[in-house]
Amino acid sequence: MRDQDFEDLNQDDDDENESDNIVSKSQRKRESTALQDLGKELFELSRDQLKKMDLPESLLGALLEAKRLTSHGAMRRQMQFIGKVMRDIETDPILQQLAVIRGESNIAKAQFHALESWRTRLIEDDTALQAWLAVHPETDVQQFRQLIRNARKEAGEAKPPKSSRALFKLIRDLEQSRT
Repeated sequence: MRDQDFEDLNQDDDDENESDNIVSKSQRKRESTALQDLGKELFELSRDQLKKMDLPESLLGALLEAKRLTSHGAMRRQMQFIGKVMRDIETDPILQQLAVIRGESNIAKAQFHALESWRTRLIEDDTALQAWLAVHPETDVQQFRQLIRNARKEAGEAKPPKSSRALFKLIRDLEQSRT
């Protein structure tokens, strides 16, 4: 084989490798738009939720700066900047954290069902309160008993479950304060 033929074969291999790595302009645009949409979703979270998330400092700073802005043009530029910052960040952990916040993850669903189970047990069984207090000694017992009493009364009279909802919120808040 001649040297020229060998160089031509190598050139063909290089062209194939380059074509495998080429991403179309449309694909890059879709990826950029997806990152901006993710940034917009992060922006819609409260400051406290953002601070609780495990976000890189550059992204957290850009999001908090966007929350400070009021001008539409400045906000648009900041959202584009957030998309640019996110190009260098692994987004899978962020998506998982958002799923937990939205309640879409299996973990969030399991936590929600556990809270519902506690509420049901507390309303139906008097001994459940003692079990709850063993785990959560910081609980305001008087408030808990009143909500349980009112929830039972509402259920018996077929009224809207106002106290049951309040009891659920209190259970959720106490569980979140533990973690």
